[in-house]
Amino acid sequence: MDQNRAPIYEALQEFQKKRVVPFDVPGHKRGRGNPELASLLGEQCVRLDVNSMKPLDNLCHPVSVIREAEQLAAEAFGAANAFLMVGGTTSAVQSMILSVAGRGDKIILPRNVHRSVMGAMVLCGAVPVYVDPASDEHLGISLGMRVQDVRRAIEKNPDAKAILVNNPTYYGICSDLRGIVQLAHCHGMLCLADEAHGTHFYFGEQMPVSAMAAGADMAAVSMHKSGGSLTQSSLLLTGPNMSQGHVRQIINLTQTTSGSYLLLSSLDISRRNLALRGRESFARVVEMADYAREEINGIGGYYAYSRELVNSDSVFAFDTTKLSINTLDIGLAGIEVYDLLRDEYDIQIEFGDLGNILAYLSIGDRVREIERLISALADLKRRFGRKDRVGLMRQEYIEPQVAVSPQEAFYAPKESLPLEKTMGRVCSEFVMCYPPGIPILAPGERITQAILDYIVYAKEKGCSMTGPEDSAILSLNVLKGGY
Repeated sequence: MDQNRAPIYEALQEFQKKRVVPFDVPGHKRGRGNPELASLLGEQCVRLDVNSMKPLDNLCHPVSVIREAEQLAAEAFGAANAFLMVGGTTSAVQSMILSVAGRGDKIILPRNVHRSVMGAMVLCGAVPVYVDPASDEHLGISLGMRVQDVRRAIEKNPDAKAILVNNPTYYGICSDLRGIVQLAHCHGMLCLADEAHGTHFYFGEQMPVSAMAAGADMAAVSMHKSGGSLTQSSLLLTGPNMSQGHVRQIINLTQTTSGSYLLLSSLDISRRNLALRGRESFARVVEMADYAREEINGIGGYYAYSRELVNSDSVFAFDTTKLSINTLDIGLAGIEVYDLLRDEYDIQIEFGDLGNILAYLSIGDRVREIERLISALADLKRRFGRKDRVGLMRQEYIEPQVAVSPQEAFYAPKESLPLEKTMGRVCSEFVMCYPPGIPILAPGERITQAILDYIVYAKEKGCSMTGPEDSAILSLNVLKGGY
């Protein structure tokens, strides 16, 4: 196929040449009904915010320009099929899990998954089988799934339907995806990949293997992260083992029937950009990230980690575009550095947790912004750094105690208790820091003292905590009865 094409974008250009009178939705009628919106977004943007119609195809049942855009995406990413998603990678992840599992079915996965994975299990009734990821004691981060641990999980749960792998984690850590795919297929299981942070694996040189290249059956890819499309646009990729029609039916259960052509065209244009210029673009990103790491490590106190973590086991590969930085040796939690960079230096980074920050680099970054970040980190250490780590809590893996399935817990009778009185009870809601959106607690998990200590400390340090019904997290919903 001709990767120079962008069929949705081209169809929108043709549509604009015609003076079509809109007696359909959206109701702002090309911006005329909402001048403030047109002023904010621009007339060109609101004119392209149109409804599905024959010349522009239909996302629920594409037969022309959207279908062609999906075929181009499938070819560019090396997939059997690609589906354009306008509900973010959350929608792609949920469609992926709903495509392979139903009530009571087991999925083998690491605990450090995105909340969308657990949300999908609430929806379909699947049961998680956790593989404890190794952890780095110095950095306080979860690593990848070791192949031998996945093998043990398979032996204990031969009836599991699928294995889900993060490729990579938020911090850039990759598991042995090829090895896990082989294991899954040898035991009649499917392999799914959450590639929210791995779009560039399909186009960069000397990067970790992509899910499709590794033989995975499905992958959820956040084009809006490193791929350059608009926020909330994503791709769901499938291999030859998956039925295109079945996956489309699953997607249509939850994805909107009013797909945004702003998002769809951004996916189309971004796929073309990556197919034509992705390799050279991501080579520059890697160069910038390597330069930043060297300079930041030269400041002292910070540790911007990279491929030296690779051990061919729990860290099989590392995504060098991820500028992950441990901050504890300057006496500050990652979330404190995150807040200081924003409030004192007008620098917005991706996230800060208890011990680390992540500066997300992609095709839109320039060296001068990298220089500004490096200078800010040096000045921040001088002004705010502390000589000791007293009172700092290292982020570490807390093994979950699963009492009931996420779906059963979410819909079961519940009661609200003060946070300090919930120890030993079974949680019926999510608790997480966002970003990165990895649950500290998920429905069906028992609340331990270690979890309570973590929540209290994260709140004190200013982490953005989301999920519970009580937004202040002074109380939690727990199951009634004798759980």
